[in-house]
Amino acid sequence: MDETQIQQVRRFNRAVTRRIGALSDDYLGRGRPLAESRLLFEIGREGADVRDLRERLALDSGYASRLLRSLESQGLVESQRGKGDARVRRAVLTRKGRREWEALDRRSADFAASLLGSLGASQRERMIAAMAEVERLMRASAVTIEVADPASAEARACMAAYFRELDERFVEGFDPARSAAAPESLAPPSGLFLIARLDGKAVGCGALRVQARGLGELKRMWVDASARGLGIAQRLLHALERHAVDAFGLHTLQLDTNRALKEAQALYLRNGYREIRRYNDNPYADHWFEKKGLS
Repeated sequence: MDETQIQQVRRFNRAVTRRIGALSDDYLGRGRPLAESRLLFEIGREGADVRDLRERLALDSGYASRLLRSLESQGLVESQRGKGDARVRRAVLTRKGRREWEALDRRSADFAASLLGSLGASQRERMIAAMAEVERLMRASAVTIEVADPASAEARACMAAYFRELDERFVEGFDPARSAAAPESLAPPSGLFLIARLDGKAVGCGALRVQARGLGELKRMWVDASARGLGIAQRLLHALERHAVDAFGLHTLQLDTNRALKEAQALYLRNGYREIRRYNDNPYADHWFEKKGLS
């Protein structure tokens, strides 16, 4: 990786943490550090399950507990049992906590205005555009892609969402029973299933099935609408190709797709797949693609 790029990231991190006051124990002038203020803000007017707060903010349970205890000692937060499940803890704001939340909200808006106010109009537009791009790319960098059990609940949920989307988009609808790949065919030694996750939530999947010696087929390529534009489909495709070579010794991959999935066709074409004649009897397929010479 380019050392100059790494140093730029580090400079950016230092500049941002200093400018927003992340290192101060008096974030936004409210007498507490950023971590406590952020947790208070995330609890919000409606309250939140502690488990969800940990996942949302990527906090380990010990640190989250210490932050909550501090907020409770300040009289801002109280812990309750979750509705319907006594094992679930829920954090809610006290009356004092709601007043503090509103003060934080005002201070945060004022700080954002001051950050922009010192810039000219064109600079403000550039900063907002740059922030939006950095936010998008930061989300993209948080995506992980891992091998998963195609029979797991998480994998089944991904495929169910994929099938629902196909049913909505295909002119003729979609019946999974007519185009099914049994889960066992997408697991070693006959295949492989990948799940893409963002902030711990599955947002995409893709599968590989061995067809014959040296030949495989791509299946179940899907990215949730909430995570599109982050390059996940491209990363899934690259990961599947890498596994095809490294795990199965494949040199050729094939796939089929429906005429309604224009973005999928574009993805395959720009990655070196060429359209070929029909090679299967999938009733929903209108186009067939192949890529040879994987390495």
